[in-house]
Amino acid sequence: MMEKILLGLLFLLDWVVLTTCLHHRYHFISQSLTWTEAQTYCRQKHTDLATILNSEQQNQLIDTLTSAGHSSDVWIGLFSEIHWKWSDGYTGSGADYRDWHINQPSWYDLNELCVGSYSYGEWFDATCTGNRQFLCYKGSHLDPEFVYVTTTMSWSDAQSYCRNNFVDLATIKNDTENQRVQSLISSGQYPWIGLYRDANLHWSDGSSVLFSSWDSFGIVIGSRKVICGATSTGISGRWKIFPCETRLQFVCYGPPVTKQIVKLRLHTEDFVELNDPVLRENILKKLQNRLQENGVSGVTLKWREQPDGRIFKKGKKEL
Repeated sequence: MMEKILLGLLFLLDWVVLTTCLHHRYHFISQSLTWTEAQTYCRQKHTDLATILNSEQQNQLIDTLTSAGHSSDVWIGLFSEIHWKWSDGYTGSGADYRDWHINQPSWYDLNELCVGSYSYGEWFDATCTGNRQFLCYKGSHLDPEFVYVTTTMSWSDAQSYCRNNFVDLATIKNDTENQRVQSLISSGQYPWIGLYRDANLHWSDGSSVLFSSWDSFGIVIGSRKVICGATSTGISGRWKIFPCETRLQFVCYGPPVTKQIVKLRLHTEDFVELNDPVLRENILKKLQNRLQENGVSGVTLKWREQPDGRIFKKGKKEL
C-alpha cells in the first residue's frame, strides 16, 4: 500500500500547482571583524555582507538579530567612497591641496557633500542646499583671479552663477592661493568654494542603493577614502556610518530560500488513514529519496498543516 501511495504522489507531481516566494537568508556572525574582514568572511562562507533593498528585508534582518539576542551595532554591506573633486574638474598639480578645519570633513548629515571656507581660511563640509556667499575665479589655473560674490546661494546655484559669469567656483591649489581667498572673505561669512564630493553609496554585492533608512549619525571622515555602514535593533534597523577599521560583529546573506507549495490529490482505499503521523513521515522519506535518485539535491520536504492541524482532507468520491 505504501508503494501505491508513493507512485500516486510521483504521478501527480506532473500537474501540481506551485507557488514560489524568495527570501533573503541572513546569517548573524558573532565574530568581531573590520568591515573588509567581514566582507571576506561572508564571501567565503555565504554570498556577501547583508544587502537591504526594501523595508521587508530590513525587518527580516532585525528579526535575525533579535533571534540571536544581539542588539549592538553590526556591519552590513553598505559603504561609501570618498572622492573630493573640484567643480571645474581640475586634477593637475595642487588638486589634492586641502586646508580642513579641525575635525573636518565630518559627516553628520547624508547631504554634507559640499565645501565652504571660514574667514580665517580653513575648510569645512556642509549640506549643499544651504545658502552662502561664494568664491568664483576667472583667468587660468596658472594665474587665477578670485572673485568674491556676496549674494547667497546654494552650492549648485553658486556653481551655475560662476560658470555663467566667470570660469567656475574657486579651485584652490596651495597656501598662497588660500591666503588670497581668505583676504576676500567678509567677516563672519562662510562662503562656498569649488570642492565637493558625490554620495557614492554602494552595496558590497554591487546592488544599487535605491532604498534607504538612515539614522542620525556623526563621523569625522578625515583623510579616509571609504567609510562603512552598520545597523542595530536599538535603532530599529536604521543605518549609520563607522570607520571601516572598527571591529564589529556582522550579518551575511546567503542564497534566497525558494518555497514551493505542492497541492496533491490522492486516491486510496477507505481504510488508509493518511493523517497517521508514521505514514506521513514514511511518505516524506520515500519522496526525499526519490528526488535524490533523480539528481535533485538541496530540497527539504515537509507537510503543510491545515488550520485544524490535519494534513489531508477527504474529498468526494468520483463516480
